[in-house]
Amino acid sequence: MSKPTSTYRLQLTPDFGFAAVAEIAPYLRELGVSHVYLSPILQATPESRHGYDVIDHSMIREEFGGAKGFRHMAERLAAHDLGIVVDIVPNHMNTTNGHFWSVLKDGPASPYAKWFDIDWNDGKVALPVLGDSAEPVVDGDVLRYHDHTFPHPGHYRLVDWREGPGYRRFFDVSTLLGLRVEDPAVFFATHEVIFWLLDEGLVDGLRVDHPDGLADPRGYLERLRSRSGGVWTVVEKILIGPERLPADWACDGATGYEVLNRVNGLFVDPSGKSPLVELFTELTGCPDDYRPVMAQAKQEVIDLFFGAEVSRLAEVTGCDPAAVAELLAAMPVYRAYVVPGEPPPAESVEIVEQAAASCSPAVRPVVQQVLYGSPEAIVRFQQTCGPVMAKGVEDTALYRWYPLACLNEVGGEPDVFGIPVAEFHEFCAGMPPYTMTTLSTHDTKRSEDVRARLSVLSELPREWAAAVREWSSSLSFDPRLDYLAWQNLMAAWPISAERFTDYLLKAAREAKTAISWVDPDPDYERRLRDFAQAAVKLPIGEFTERIDRFAMSNSLGAKLVQLMMPGVPDVYQGNETTDFSLVDPDNRRPVAFPALPENSWDEAKFLLTTQALRLRRRLGGEASYTPLHADGDAAEHVIAFARGGTSDDRGLAGAVAVATRLPVRLARRAMVRAGETRHGWGATTLTLPSGAWRDLLTGALHTGRVPLAHLLGRYPVALLERHDL
Repeated sequence: MSKPTSTYRLQLTPDFGFAAVAEIAPYLRELGVSHVYLSPILQATPESRHGYDVIDHSMIREEFGGAKGFRHMAERLAAHDLGIVVDIVPNHMNTTNGHFWSVLKDGPASPYAKWFDIDWNDGKVALPVLGDSAEPVVDGDVLRYHDHTFPHPGHYRLVDWREGPGYRRFFDVSTLLGLRVEDPAVFFATHEVIFWLLDEGLVDGLRVDHPDGLADPRGYLERLRSRSGGVWTVVEKILIGPERLPADWACDGATGYEVLNRVNGLFVDPSGKSPLVELFTELTGCPDDYRPVMAQAKQEVIDLFFGAEVSRLAEVTGCDPAAVAELLAAMPVYRAYVVPGEPPPAESVEIVEQAAASCSPAVRPVVQQVLYGSPEAIVRFQQTCGPVMAKGVEDTALYRWYPLACLNEVGGEPDVFGIPVAEFHEFCAGMPPYTMTTLSTHDTKRSEDVRARLSVLSELPREWAAAVREWSSSLSFDPRLDYLAWQNLMAAWPISAERFTDYLLKAAREAKTAISWVDPDPDYERRLRDFAQAAVKLPIGEFTERIDRFAMSNSLGAKLVQLMMPGVPDVYQGNETTDFSLVDPDNRRPVAFPALPENSWDEAKFLLTTQALRLRRRLGGEASYTPLHADGDAAEHVIAFARGGTSDDRGLAGAVAVATRLPVRLARRAMVRAGETRHGWGATTLTLPSGAWRDLLTGALHTGRVPLAHLLGRYPVALLERHDL
């Protein structure tokens, strides 16, 4: 089985199924990708727009075309030399399924009782659905409550919808029920369709959704690799800061958020931190330190959403619930990997002890239990850490502290402005060759091009502050939301009032400072809608137009680095040209195929993407990575590297990537040194590996020591391939 050289992520929906994918096979092949990467394909809740709510693991989704449609699509893709990667969801399924109905009806006697992670303490499953004074109604052999239907009688009890359920769930979503895939019977039953697709040669790779929710991620991946025959597999693992994927996981890598944040950091100016944080605190009244905001947000979501999980942990550890909650809130990562029956790894001990060091002495018994206690205590604590991080950080803190919103990404640290080039090179040197890289996904807070515009603000903090103060003087709504609104309105411009309103409503509900998903305020929401309607009528686009030449440089630079660095680059649907989408569901809107460039930015991005993907196919997957260093006063403004070896000890390099960074300061060099060069590069040069090199974007030939003003004279990036191969 061949491993991908690149992937293209497609969001399947009832309106865009297997037949539609088959139709665009020629386009995707010409684009240069090697594999089509599909969102979940198993039978999900009817009309689901994402597919992560599976209801039947034995069926390929009928709305997409079923098994017959999948086979036809696979044949069509194969005819164009395209493989298939599918997204699988082992952690959970929707509660509206026949197996769970059987459990509600027959309780522990159901043949499916072992499928689900259920708390049977009182012999009944708690179902959080009650929301008003209406009484459930018995109708024959069913019980009805509004649009809910349950077997009657059954082994369940209905509780208030704000209460935690009597089962493990996905984060705080009570309609997504945790699966026990650690049980071999459940593992094979929930993967039977995936395995026959692999056996038939119709699928070439897997993306595993949320492995941190599983009781034993390592064991799951070992079983998956053994049964799949070693097929290319990446996992949706959020890695923060220096954290790395566990070395004993049987997979090829992660899905790329740690890459996204580092690539983004290359184009953020660290000197912008102080003025942007000062502006943020002035406008919002928020503290200038992110870490207390994050800690408070995590504690709040524990109190709001995870009371049942904390109570269960307190029971199995024998510890004080407040101490359990305190340690959960202090955990710095999504999970510390401790396997019951094995000594905890030193890294895991360090993580938990680091968290405990910031807590009261009351957490010491909890530390002992989650590292060395019973299997249930160890596993349940780890399964709860991820939801607390996701809800507390991704879905709360990142909507409260946002001096520069391009840093507020999944796995990102919004108080870390920029990454040195040397640090990026060091990171690339240690990357697994077949891990996935990405810039945009179905879950990113903002698309790559929105972030490219926002990155420019780190170089223009004073100009940005003046613009924001001008807009705010004529229109204001909620100081805790206004500044986030201005950033996203400018960076997603042009955007309709409807899309902008939907984004602000989600942002306000996630922030939970004025309204939330569980605590709405109709008057606040009405005023928010009025604000959004008025904001889109302001001349925000004038500022966007002024910075777009710099944003284009950041966009192309980030795209080139991501496509050419080690790993398997993924292109999210539509991002071969510009895309100014915000958080889901905005970024899951339908995409028109084929992409038709409409402006110079589109044209350049499409050309770059196509040429880079085709070059990656020619290079293969394990080409070496060699940093290249510029010489001259403007050397800090370039990131460059070679792929495919060097001319000394590992064969000849096959490709060179060169990208401009911090373009505003570079342009100011040209203004200060009038007449030197239009680009501000001055006499700065880059020495290429030996041989002749053709720029795939311009057709120009280069050798030896090349002035960057010449190399980057037409585009802010260069993609070179050895001409004498």
